[in-house]
This record gives sequence, C-alpha cells and structure tokens, in this order.
Amino acid sequence: PALMSCPQVQRALLALTVPLEMLQAVKGRMLQAMRKGLSRQTHAQANVRMLPTYICSMPDGTEKGDLLVVELCQSHVRTLWVTLLGDGNQSPQVMYKIFNMPGDITQGKGEALFDFIAQCVRQFLAGISSPQHRLPLGFVFPFSCRQTQLDKAELISWSKGFSCSDVEGKDVVQLLQSAINKQELYHVDVVALMNDTVGTMMTCSMGGTPCEVALVVDTGTNSCFMAEAQQVEMAEETSGWMCVNTEWGCFGDDGTLSDILTPYDQRVDQESSNPGEKRFEKLVGSLYLGEIVRHALTTLAAEKVLFIGSSVAVLRTKDVLKTQQVLEIIDNEEGMAKARSALEALGLQPSERDCCRVQQICRAVVSRAATLCAAGLAAILSHMCQSRELERLVVNVGVDGELYRGYTRFREILQSVTGLLAPECTATLLPSVDGTGRGAAMVTAVALRLATQRREVDQLLAPLRLSRTDLERVQALMRQEMELGLGRESNANASVRMLPTYVRGTPDGTERGEFLALDLGGTNFRVLVVRIAQDGIRMASEIYVIPTAVMQGTGEALFNHIIECIMDFQLKQDLMEQVLPLGFTFSFPCQQLGLDKAVLLSWTKGFSASGCVGQDVVQLLREAAQRKQHLGLKVVAVVNDTVGTMMSCGYDDPKCEIGLIVGTGTNACYMEEMQNVELVEGDEGRMCVNTEWGAFGASGELDEFLLEFEKLISGMYLGEIVRHILLALVEKQLLFRGKPCPKLQTRDIFQTKFLSTIESDKLALRQVRAILQDLELQASFEDSVLVREVCQTVSLRAAQLCAAGLAAVVEKMRENRGLARLAVTVGVDGTLYKMHPHFSQHLQQMLQDLAPNCTVTFLRSEDGSGKGAALVAAV
Repeated sequence: PALMSCPQVQRALLALTVPLEMLQAVKGRMLQAMRKGLSRQTHAQANVRMLPTYICSMPDGTEKGDLLVVELCQSHVRTLWVTLLGDGNQSPQVMYKIFNMPGDITQGKGEALFDFIAQCVRQFLAGISSPQHRLPLGFVFPFSCRQTQLDKAELISWSKGFSCSDVEGKDVVQLLQSAINKQELYHVDVVALMNDTVGTMMTCSMGGTPCEVALVVDTGTNSCFMAEAQQVEMAEETSGWMCVNTEWGCFGDDGTLSDILTPYDQRVDQESSNPGEKRFEKLVGSLYLGEIVRHALTTLAAEKVLFIGSSVAVLRTKDVLKTQQVLEIIDNEEGMAKARSALEALGLQPSERDCCRVQQICRAVVSRAATLCAAGLAAILSHMCQSRELERLVVNVGVDGELYRGYTRFREILQSVTGLLAPECTATLLPSVDGTGRGAAMVTAVALRLATQRREVDQLLAPLRLSRTDLERVQALMRQEMELGLGRESNANASVRMLPTYVRGTPDGTERGEFLALDLGGTNFRVLVVRIAQDGIRMASEIYVIPTAVMQGTGEALFNHIIECIMDFQLKQDLMEQVLPLGFTFSFPCQQLGLDKAVLLSWTKGFSASGCVGQDVVQLLREAAQRKQHLGLKVVAVVNDTVGTMMSCGYDDPKCEIGLIVGTGTNACYMEEMQNVELVEGDEGRMCVNTEWGAFGASGELDEFLLEFEKLISGMYLGEIVRHILLALVEKQLLFRGKPCPKLQTRDIFQTKFLSTIESDKLALRQVRAILQDLELQASFEDSVLVREVCQTVSLRAAQLCAAGLAAVVEKMRENRGLARLAVTVGVDGTLYKMHPHFSQHLQQMLQDLAPNCTVTFLRSEDGSGKGAALVAAV
C-alpha cells in the first residue's frame, strides 16, 4: 500500500514496464531488422548484423578424439581439454583450468592479449603432459566478427570493456595462431572460431536432441540460430544450413527503441564508453542493469521519496551498485535483507519502505530485460517458422548467462512471454551445462568430421568431375568417330553411325498444304493433322498409349495397333475420305535408304517387338494398313525425332541446321555437305545426317569416362547413376549415417525427374528432405545437401558431355564451309533439356568454351517432332 500511494515510484515502475502490445511491436521491429541484416542489399545499413558463422552442421554423435578449447572471458581465459569417445557424446571427458587476466591487458596492445592467451595454452598443456600429435583448437571469442570461413574472422568491434589496439579489422584466428607458434606449439592448429552464443547452442546439442537456437544473457547479450544457407546472403555457401550470429546487442542503434527508453537508460548510455551504440544490450545485458537501477534510485532520491535524511552523493558514482547485488535484492525471501546490507554498505540509512521500493525497482529492471529478451527470441522463432513454411515450429533453445542462471523469475518471464509473442512456436529452453567450452569442442569436432567426410566424398565423385582437357578429348574423339561414320569403308566400324536421312533442305517458308504426321518415340505416340498456310501452321493432335504387352509382343501387333489409332484419329477429325501425305517420325536407330525407306537397326527405350529389326518400318506400316483395309495412307517421309525437331524449328528460324534431343535418350542431326556423305551418291548441296551419337563410346573410345554417351547423358540413366552413387556413400558411412536403405536397392526407384526437383533453386532443403522421405530415406539436413551435390555433379557432367559432342558438330560444320566464324541455330527438344533447372545453361556455357569460333543459338521445339515430320513431307 505504501508503494501504491507514491506517484513518483509508480511513474518509475511504469516507465520500466513494457506492455504486451509494445513487446509485439518490438518483436516486429526485430524481425524487420533481422531481414535487413540477412539481405545482401541492406546488410551494410543493418544494426542487427546477422553474421554467417560457417557452422553448417550439428553433432551426430560419431565425433571422437582429443580437442583443445580456449575461451576468452570478461576477466579470465579458460582452457579446456575435451575427449570425445564417439559414443553419441554421452560422456565427454573434460579437464579445464582458469587463468586470471592482468587488469591492464583488456585495454593494452592486441599482441599482448594474444600472447597471454597462447601462454595460457602452453602452461595448460604442460600441466597435463599432452601428446605431441596434431591438436585441433576451438577458440571462443565473444565479440562481433565478420567471418568468411570457420577459421577466418575479422573483428568488427570490441565491446564488454575490451579495447585492445591493432585488432579491429584483423583476422583474430591468424593473430592467435601466430601467438601459439611463437610459443613453439607447432602441433596446435586453430580449426574453428565461434562466439559464446554458438558455443552454447552446440553444448545444448550434445544430448542427442539438436538445439537450433541459443541465447546468452550475460554481461552482454546475443543470440544465434540455424537458418537455411540460401537465406544468409552474406555467405558464399548456398546449400545446406548455417548458424547465424544475430549480434542483436546493436538492435535499436538506429532509434527504433527510442519509444521504450527511460531517462535512466539515456544516462547509462551517455556515461558508457560507446554512447549511442549497443542500445538493446544496454537494456538487457547484466553489465548495465545495476547502472539502470542506480540512475532510477538517484532520480527518486532527488524527488525526495527515497533515503530521506541520508546523503545520496554516493549514488552519483558509476558502478557502485553491481548487477549481482540487484539479483540478490530481487530474491523473495532474503531480498529485503540483501537490499538493506547493499544500501548500508554505500553509507545510506534505508528505512523498511526504502528497501521495499528499491526491491521493486530492481525487479522492474530485471523483468524488463527478460521481456525484451523474449521479444527478440520470439522474432527469431517466428522467422524460423515462416521461412521453413511450417504451421508449427518445435525447437530447442540453449540458454546461458548470469541473468538466466541466477534468477528464476527471469527464466519464467522469458518462457511465458516468448509463448505469448510467438504462439505458433513451441520452444523448450535448455540451460547450458558447461557454458561454451564443450560447445566449442563440439564445433571443432564437427568441423574435423566434415573435413574428413569432404575428402571421402570428393574422392568418390572425382571420376564424374570432368576437366576442360577431358572435355576437349571427348570433343576430339567424337569428331574422329563422325569422320569414320561418314566414310563408306569405315562406317561399319564407327560407333557414331552418321546415317543419311535423305532430307536435302530445311523449310524456306513457301510450303503449303494439309499433312498427317505420326510421332512414335516412346510409350506414348501422337497422331497429328498439320495445316501449313501463309499465315502459319495450325495443328490438331491426339496422344495414344502403347501398352507394354504390345511394345514387347510381335511387330505385327505393334503396327496393327498404330494403324488402329491413326484410323481412330482420322475418324474424329473427319479425315477418313481424304488421302493426305504422311510424315512418320520414328525415333529409333534406322538405316535410311530413301526418304520413305528406313531399316530398323535396333530397338531402344524398352521396345522389343519381334520381327522388326532389319525390316523397313514404312513397309511394316503399309502392310498393317492393308491388313486393316485402310487404303488412304500415303507415307512420303520417315524421319527421326532429331530431324523432326530441326525441321520444326527451321520453319521459325532459317538458320536452324542442327537438331538436338536430350530426353529419355539423346541424339543429334545436322546439315552435312553431300560430298562428305559417302554412303549416298552425289556431291551437290547438303543432306541432313542423323549422327545416332547415343552409341558413341560403344567401341571403347570412352572407357576412361566409363560408359556409352547415351548412358552418361540421357534422362533414362541419370537417376540410376545417382542411385548407385548414393548406395556407395551409404556403404562408406557418409550418408544416412550408414544405415541400410532397402528401398534404395530397387532399380529405377530414384527417377531422373528427382534431379530436376532437387536441383531447383526455388526448393528449400526441407522439401528435398520430403522427397527423400517419400523414398523412405530418413535424411538429415546434411544428407539433403549431399544428395543435392550428387545430383548436381551427375547432371553437370551430362550437360558438359553433351556440349563436347555438340562442339564437335558445330566445329565440323564451320570447317566444312571454310568460315572463320559460324552462326547457327540448334533446335532442341527433350525433357532433360526443358525441365532440368540448369542443364541448358551448363550446356550453352560449356559449348561456348569448347567452340569459341561458333555463335550458337538454341531454339526450343515446342511441338516437336510431329510438326517436323509434316514439314519434311511438305519440303
């Protein structure tokens, strides 16, 4: 009652209380400041710096070995020797020693500070007779740094009373390593640098449950959390996830907290060594809470409501009231007695009422710190929930620091207010067991584990990573096989068959009329009617399915089925009475003996219909038409899909003289000089040659690259290549923790379309995990990153090999025509080229490198080979 009756005390308590609506606003501002810090565009102006830490993985329990840790604290250096046993981190063995720092060292030369730290390391190691094998060291450096690697960090600015010269802007890892080398400890390597917040997060991740957020409320305050690496625009890494050090102590330096600052806060700031800076930290950090209380008491004493009759001059002395005393005064049971003894020690003569009012002020200051921390934490949790597109985030938060450990009420307020401000998140607060020391050992151990894994992964993927020299060699080999394929004598021994198509020209725009087209190249085939007029091309088409039984039955049944579908289409289109010229796209290796005569060399793509290989497919079609008494069928041209693609794009671009398919299979055709096509009589003009390059390598010329061309490039095989690599990684314990993956043993379970999905820039890693979970693969974030890397390696190799083949084609055309520079268009079709997010870009980039004297334009064929077949008939 006595408190309630005093308006001045009430006003002070009200000023130090932040209502819930205001806390919501603070949370919103923090979120905005975090986004600013994450973006490359706005990072430089951001107060909440959101610094990348290059910590990209959590402990998985397999970490083992001896680790050294050095922790730079407010007034001492702590050294630790941590032995991990690879037992799930259940029982790490820890020895440590504390070395008190001489008072002047925090204000002196940087060199003296690092020399002191290195001497502590030497004394510590001497005391435990450590072995002389390579000893990795983790360095806890609780100041704001700009990291570019785990072991490379420039100090941005000192805080917490440190101001050593010649350190800001320098790499502190290098400074420590040099000081250690000076002590002749050449076997000690600084492997990782982190701040205390990151150390706390890793310490709290050791019990088998990952901790993805950490909060330190100590002398200063800070937080960190795991974000998807692609959000951290200031880091070079874009895959996986990364721990972000928010450096939220500077939140409010741009004035965003001015509406909650009290006159007491303003005075604390003016008296500090860095006025206007670290505004959030000065509201929350334990270095400042005693000072806020002191200024509040000074004001109330001046207003004659405290310490009446006592001289209060002592309260004008900086730091006479310590935060530790404030925390003791808050205590419900002994707080009043503690208040009395603290005040009497200052020479004051407090009454019972004074002690009560001082306790209330202390509680208000500490409670405010807790609610503001909760607003910051709620901002981080909501950001994580939104960026992961979750309805509910369930997460562990590691917490450390004098305020959190020392004051139960602080913990309770932090937990409950965070829940109010971020109701969509369930956060479990985990107190840090051993501050940051163990966490630093963990970061170091994880870094070593990842380095070993990286070496093994690189070794496994090395054969798939082709150098420029490798690709130039493939280009030269392709060119060699093309020459052999064109020669009358050498054609039979060439793996690249270079089949004449009898297509002698590309469209010139004068073609007119109505045509039927048939496009057979896989399990589905299309029947089309194509009308070519002056104002363009109009088409109608229908897709028909070929059942597996028909694909693998007799040739008679297959061609009967095709004729039945053509008749069905003509009936629907009211074309039964007309005899229209038909262009037949037949996407299997054939030897053409004329424009309407093509002998099937072999089935591919799962077809195996009997009685067809060695036969003229046009004749087989005509015989089926007779059997079905369908007399109005006039086949004038048979083309493969590559030629159809070239012709279809040639209608839109007269420079299109190459057709390329990269889909289930791969192939290319191009316009060759007639004089070089030795399998056909005549030297005048040009003819389109179907390379059938999918078989390139079948004679062993690609043995150093493992397989035939098609099996390295085409969509039918890429998923299988990835599956076999993943199995090898599991076997080497590099993926899915080495656990057996029965589903991964199934052939074709990993489809090529998964590569396109997994490599999509729009897809976050959590969605990659979902794709893997559908395959019953329990993938961690790290697993998802590795699976994506495997997919990228396989698809990049496919694109580069395709570029090497195309480079051989365009260079040959250029030399044929005696040109210094060739400008040519490639008509392209195929799901891999069209659907994969990066294939076309990688192909074009590599082609530019391998054929610098050719300007190659790529034109996607939209209605592909059907329209092309009609155009061949029209031409």
